[in-house]
Amino acid sequence: MKSVRVTILLFTVTVFLFGCAGMSKEQSGQGLGSVVGAILGYNLGKGHKDQGWAIGLGALYGAAIGANIGRKLDERDKELANETFQGSLENNQIGTVSSWNNPDTGHTGTTTPTRTYTADSGSPCREFTTTVLIGGEEQQGYGTACRQADGSWKIIN
Repeated sequence: MKSVRVTILLFTVTVFLFGCAGMSKEQSGQGLGSVVGAILGYNLGKGHKDQGWAIGLGALYGAAIGANIGRKLDERDKELANETFQGSLENNQIGTVSSWNNPDTGHTGTTTPTRTYTADSGSPCREFTTTVLIGGEEQQGYGTACRQADGSWKIIN
């Protein structure tokens, strides 16, 4: 169940950051969910003889979850979540929670930096936890993001 929550949350953050122009929310969510699911399947299946199955199932499961979440989030939710995510990683001390709230949809979320380090490339990176509350159901997860040359934070896992 924990991996499902991680998949959902990483997908949600990915959608906030990389929504696809010209696609419906459901299509965008489905595509991004499949990518995130495959990445999670790869990481969860490391060292197992059935890693290929883990990747495939992760992609399928991620696509289904992503389509469902994509249908529920509107553009303003994505903007608010992304602004909070970027600002939290750039400005907050470890353990400081930043929140967003869209009064039009009732959707809310948080981002909390949990660790800061320097990558081999020299870029600052931060581990984080994030939550999203959609329709009264909270999803939680965690990930790592590194600062890009343009100053934005990009999720690396």
